[in-house]
Amino acid sequence: MKNKLLDDIRFIFANVLGDAVAKSITLDSSALDVDSWDSFAHISIVVGVEEKYDISFTTKELGKLTNVNDFIELLIEKIST
Repeated sequence: MKNKLLDDIRFIFANVLGDAVAKSITLDSSALDVDSWDSFAHISIVVGVEEKYDISFTTKELGKLTNVNDFIELLIEKIST
């Protein structure tokens, strides 16, 4: 499941930041590692995931995220409930 979600997130990254950046995204990737992943891109990525899965994240939930793996773990939690 995690690999499928990573592929989905990479697709959203591609729409926001381009294919080249999306291909380099791993579970360990964070905004600190990706130059073009700024606050505007972050919001676009979050909104893209929320729309794809018809869910909403709270500011508190998003504030705890440090990398893509954390984001996927939170996504698994949200779609499993």
